[in-house]
Formats: sequence, structure tokens, C-alpha cells
Amino acid sequence: MTAVPIYRYRLAPAGLMTRRQLRAAGLRPGGADPVAELRWRSRKARATRGWRAAYLYDAARALPVRPMTPGRWRAVAAALRARRTCPACGTDRGYVIPRSLGTCVPCSDPALQEDAA
Repeated sequence: MTAVPIYRYRLAPAGLMTRRQLRAAGLRPGGADPVAELRWRSRKARATRGWRAAYLYDAARALPVRPMTPGRWRAVAAALRARRTCPACGTDRGYVIPRSLGTCVPCSDPALQEDAA
């Protein structure tokens, strides 16, 4: 990627949008490289010494969002189902299994297993 102009917060020219703004408008970047960068100061960005950035895309070159096909809906449903299924007991718990535990809450806590038995 070549060097792009950098604008401060709220000083970018009209017609440039972030990915979120494009998505809210029902558009996508369309494979185009960013045309500018937006930078602002933030206390949350300690790793970058207080600066945060977002890329800006030309709204005139943006394309409409691709529609969800039945195959894509099935793939998303399968991925979400896999996140809810406990690898230890194999049941769909109805909530996303915490990555910190690796299993559902009852399988990770032996005291809960004894109470259920």
C-alpha cells in the first residue's frame, strides 16, 4: 500500500467513509485500497502511544453489499452452533462456550457435576 493522506478527527473531506459507515449505508469497499487514514487521540490506545486510526474509502467507488445466500446462512448457523456446543459433553448449551474454560460451565466445575448426579 502506498502512502495515503492522513486526516485528523472530523476533518476528512466529504465522500470518504470508514468501513462501518459504508456498511451502515449498505455498501462495501469493493476491493479498493483505502484512499486516506483518519487519526485521533485516545486513552485506550496505549500500544500506539495514544493514537488510533481508521482507514477511509471513497464512497463513490463503493459497491453494494453482497446478499446472503442460503449456503452462507447455513455456514453461519453451523459456526454459531459449534461455538455453543461443549466439546466435553457434546450438548448445545444455548450460550457461547467460554474460551477461558474450554468447556461448558457444568463440565468445568467438578462441584456442579456432583450436584447434578
